[in-house]
Amino acid sequence: MPTETARAKQATAAASFYPKDYSSSTFTCPTGTNYQVVFCPPINPSSLLPSPSASIPTRKTSIGSPSDIGISFRAGLSVMSKFLLARTILGCIFYLIYAYIHFVLRKRRHQVPEGREEEFGNLKGTPMRLTFQQLDIATEQFREKLGEGGFGSVFEGQLGDERIAVKRLDHAGHGEKEFLAEVHTIGSIHHINLVRLIGFCAEKSRRLLVYEYMAKGSLDRWIYCRHNSNAPLDWRTRCKIIANVAKGLSYLHEECTKRIVHLDIKPQNILLDENFNAKISDFGLCKLIDRDMSEVVTRMRGTPGYLAPEWLTSQITEKADVYSFGVVVMEIISGRKNLDTSQPEESIHLITLLEEKVKSDQLADLVDKQSDDMQVNKQEVIRMMRMAMWCLQIDCKKRPKMSEVVKVLEGTINTGNNIDYKFVATTTVNFGVAGDACSSAPPLASDVSGPR
Repeated sequence: MPTETARAKQATAAASFYPKDYSSSTFTCPTGTNYQVVFCPPINPSSLLPSPSASIPTRKTSIGSPSDIGISFRAGLSVMSKFLLARTILGCIFYLIYAYIHFVLRKRRHQVPEGREEEFGNLKGTPMRLTFQQLDIATEQFREKLGEGGFGSVFEGQLGDERIAVKRLDHAGHGEKEFLAEVHTIGSIHHINLVRLIGFCAEKSRRLLVYEYMAKGSLDRWIYCRHNSNAPLDWRTRCKIIANVAKGLSYLHEECTKRIVHLDIKPQNILLDENFNAKISDFGLCKLIDRDMSEVVTRMRGTPGYLAPEWLTSQITEKADVYSFGVVVMEIISGRKNLDTSQPEESIHLITLLEEKVKSDQLADLVDKQSDDMQVNKQEVIRMMRMAMWCLQIDCKKRPKMSEVVKVLEGTINTGNNIDYKFVATTTVNFGVAGDACSSAPPLASDVSGPR
């Protein structure tokens, strides 16, 4: 701040000023005698301030001062914000383009050209073809759902005088050739122990299959998902169900023009009519094998817990169904799931537990304890277990044909004598296929029995 003297000098530039001696309160004057002393009133500091219009010199700051750093930081932040905003916008644009392309391709993949739809009407031996409108009316706009699975949902309906079950494929996982082959195959085979395919719908991207209605639903509801109102199945009913499934599989494997391997035999795919007659259903994973082919190389399919050990070799025959059948028989006998996490740790896996019980001669422990009738017929139940163990051989060459299983159940032949009491592959073994040996590293028990 300028001193009062400096401000006075600025206001009275023509006057002379001399220093004051503060110690003696006197002014020291130069030589001479003509002096005039003028005492000025106190100066008002506000009168000395520059007017607003006067230019104010800017104060220079050195490079690197805090103000420079602040300005530089704000400028850098602004550039970074613009960059991030631009990148976000571009990312959104690219994502929308990708989503649109994915949607279009997926729609085209499931869309059927009108010319291709006509192929379904030209097939001989196929069931009747229905329109989507007919099935929409028959099911009352798909109101009553019976169940659902990996390929779609099943609805109850009425077609004329017949009750039907309509399976709607929610996601058309089949290509045109596969769907065409499935309709032709299932529609052209007829057996009392296979669920009858009444008709189908192939309209644009819609795919529906129409089956006969099975009043008692799937087997799993009656063996380990029992309703409280349902009494446990008696031994004779369980025997009938086992025999029905065996006959159905024998027909698929040995009596059709081409062998048909179901590849997903499990209680959920075994349906029961009002008299507990069993029929095999859900051929969505089935595979056709020419008679001159000893094996089919295919990707893994089916449900963990029912898969044969040779799945790891990718060399699959109808003997894979035989192994799955053996698992189902054990579930029917014991009244529990193959993999049951509600059991103690050592009893979670039924087939592993079977290995332990047969070695300790305690097979009776596995008989369904909820059924008094099963306990009364314990000896017959144990003989059925031995037939199941024949089907559960790790080496597929040692498993019986389903026609042999049928004969065992009818009492015309006995169960094989050379049964290996090991049913879950835990070490490297040889899986023989049609006389040829093949090797693999089989899965642990948990690997072949995990949840679906």
